[in-house]
Amino acid sequence: MIKLGIIGATGYTGIELYRLASNHPDIAIVFATSEQYTGNHVSEVFPHIDPFADTILRSLEDEDIDQFEVDVVCFCTPDGIAMDNVGRFLDRGIKIVDVSSDFRFDDPTVYTTWYNRPHNAPKLLGSAVYGIPELNRNQIRSSLIIGNPGCYPTSVILGLAPLLKAEVIDVGQIIVDAKSGVSGAGRGLKLRNLFVEVNESITPYNIGHSHRHVGEIEQELSRLSNETPYVIFSPHLTPMSRGILATMYVRLKNNTTEDDLFALYQESYSEEPFIRLSNSRYPETRFVTSTNYCDLRVNKVEGSNVAIVTSAIDNLVKGAAGQALQNVNIMFGLDEITGLI
Repeated sequence: MIKLGIIGATGYTGIELYRLASNHPDIAIVFATSEQYTGNHVSEVFPHIDPFADTILRSLEDEDIDQFEVDVVCFCTPDGIAMDNVGRFLDRGIKIVDVSSDFRFDDPTVYTTWYNRPHNAPKLLGSAVYGIPELNRNQIRSSLIIGNPGCYPTSVILGLAPLLKAEVIDVGQIIVDAKSGVSGAGRGLKLRNLFVEVNESITPYNIGHSHRHVGEIEQELSRLSNETPYVIFSPHLTPMSRGILATMYVRLKNNTTEDDLFALYQESYSEEPFIRLSNSRYPETRFVTSTNYCDLRVNKVEGSNVAIVTSAIDNLVKGAAGQALQNVNIMFGLDEITGLI
């Protein structure tokens, strides 16, 4: 039995991970923390939690956190917290899955560029693996620290990886239009996330080359290409609770047909349990809700050298908690679909 600790269990991602892990046949949740609800039972904050999986929420500052015997700790915390706290667990040989941005970047200066703060554990970045299983499975198996990918980057990287690996597109200008449910902004109180502000409206924000996830996307796409990719990214806040739909526009280098493109995706993903390809229907967020699937389709625009890739995920599952649990499965040698299908 894998012994799991969850830091930040009462945010949207944390409680989603708690829900999934509590139903996992090979995982026991040993402790869960919440700074806002310290001392409460999880079920007092989220009554939908199975009472047999209930526990008392603790503070990360509690000294007895360091006394629990755990195999892996997942940080579902705001950016900046994991980097200051992973050492206390790594020193005890405990593995880490960080669902924040703290361990997604190779270079601390790049992290600082996108997040406007210094990285407080730069020496640990070289030990971290970017946790996108479809691309980095072998490295994940032996890693002590996993930087769990962001939700937007997951949808984009999985959508574009086959094209970059096959070197069939111009990476100098990749255009991504993406729409996310409101839960992607976190559970903290923010004016723009109030019902009256988001209802019956779709709002673009941080468009162009300014959203924090651009750096993460470009870093990972650069691993797949001999050229440096440039991503023009336009995220939108959409009046739904959860889900991401990313539409990516790329220019083909040659006369690749739509059938050729679909074959590339089949070659890359036919054995992947959480990738669903289609050449007959477009991905929709409603069909991935509460699942760990990424639905993909690729089309070539008739009479042009433009291809369009559409990608749908649940931002809280494949974009966060589900992918974290998939990584835990891989790290401990389990079938990675365990607890997720």
